[in-house]
Amino acid sequence: MPAQAMSDPLMIDRIRAALSESAEALSSLMGSERALVSIGRAGEALAAAFGRGGRVFACGNGGSMSDAIHFAEELSGRYRKDRPALAAVAISDPGHLTCAANDFGFDQVFARYLEAHGRQGDALLAISTSGKSGNLLAAARRAKDLGMTVIALTGKPGSPLGLSAEIEIGTPAGEWSDRVQELHIKVIHLLVEIVERRLFPENYPPETD
Repeated sequence: MPAQAMSDPLMIDRIRAALSESAEALSSLMGSERALVSIGRAGEALAAAFGRGGRVFACGNGGSMSDAIHFAEELSGRYRKDRPALAAVAISDPGHLTCAANDFGFDQVFARYLEAHGRQGDALLAISTSGKSGNLLAAARRAKDLGMTVIALTGKPGSPLGLSAEIEIGTPAGEWSDRVQELHIKVIHLLVEIVERRLFPENYPPETD
């Protein structure tokens, strides 16, 4: 059926309303000085970790794991222009996750990986729409014990995960996780851009007043 023949007014209204909610969420993020400052601090902390030869780990559950994978590949692969690869890893190996969950419980799957691979001077980006996931809280604790910088990307300020991190980015997207995740991918791209601007300024045109 040709696209122009699909003319259900109610469905079009629902689509428009969903897009409007997304636009309002993005506008709220843009208007949150607290969130913007936190994004800037987090980007600088990630760049500093890479600059001292450290690695950056990312983790999350479900859609947030997909965001963690996306974040890591933008850094180890390519974002906009060619530059050296950066040592970023998403904790997403199914062999490790199922082994650690079976032997130590699901709450320990990320913490156990950090125990094996994390080092002082590294950084962790823990992503959670609720900010309450037990395995992310355990990962944050283990990362801090190891001397890593902990950054939390959550769906609201003041969550348990955010309070356990050195830097909390709480996105103001409302009650639904899909809206939160839409803002999270924006934040992830901003973090990657900040890292690149700090470490590879030649990839960006000079800024003018």
